[in-house]
Amino acid sequence: MVRSSIAGISALLLGALLAAGEPPQQPAGRKRILVWGDTITAYQHDSVSHAMATIERLGKESGAFDTYIRTDSQLITKQPVPAPARNTRNLDYFDAIFFIGTGDNLSGQQKSDLMSFIKEDGKGFVGAHTGDDAFFDWPEFGEMIGGYFDNHPWSVFDAPVIVEVPDFPAMKMFPARFTIRDEIYEHKNFSRGKVRVLARLDASKLDFSRPEIHRTDRDFPVAWAKMYGKGRVFYSTFGHADEAWDNPLVQKMYLEAVKWALRLVGDDVTPGAATPPAN
Repeated sequence: MVRSSIAGISALLLGALLAAGEPPQQPAGRKRILVWGDTITAYQHDSVSHAMATIERLGKESGAFDTYIRTDSQLITKQPVPAPARNTRNLDYFDAIFFIGTGDNLSGQQKSDLMSFIKEDGKGFVGAHTGDDAFFDWPEFGEMIGGYFDNHPWSVFDAPVIVEVPDFPAMKMFPARFTIRDEIYEHKNFSRGKVRVLARLDASKLDFSRPEIHRTDRDFPVAWAKMYGKGRVFYSTFGHADEAWDNPLVQKMYLEAVKWALRLVGDDVTPGAATPPAN
């Protein structure tokens, strides 16, 4: 009889919480990430929705984190989210951001809050593909992410890749050398002396007759990690099309990158040598 009464009371309380719009509590200790896919500005990729859904699935299946998906920038703030929004969060609620977007649609206060989220709070930031094709008029973003998109001279091709740091959590799934079909960016405002390059294109196998190749040092990183103040930052160019997000190795890479950014795996990184290694 007592058990029946307790069960009835619990059901009533749960019903009251749901009716009040309060979400059920997440499992104790579960990390939370904001998957931020900008679909408002230019250069929208058809793969954005699939990418965001994939990250949510990976978090749930691994049990490593819960995912909150947004295609706008409203929650990129530490300020109270104004009416008419209801039951929304701000940056204080999250442990990391997974960003696949472009453009420049943040206010000055939002920019300050985002940098503080990473630099002072020690939260994580993972940029995927278009993650550095954004905020070109905001130098601090480029400093934080580690560089800016400059072009994709080879478009989608069978990219020859060399792994430089095989023991980094987000590189362990790859062989030392491999080929992946994807759109690979070249980057500007990028320096090896400020990031830890994890993998790069094998320049000895590239077609340098293609136009729009701007780097004279033939250094084309495809993934790197860095610290920004107290926060961990990861970026990879992988993820142009749906097919890339269906690649089990790319899925595993981004899952481990998010876990690293959340400080669930791996150590802080230091910048590498400023001179690219010979292929």
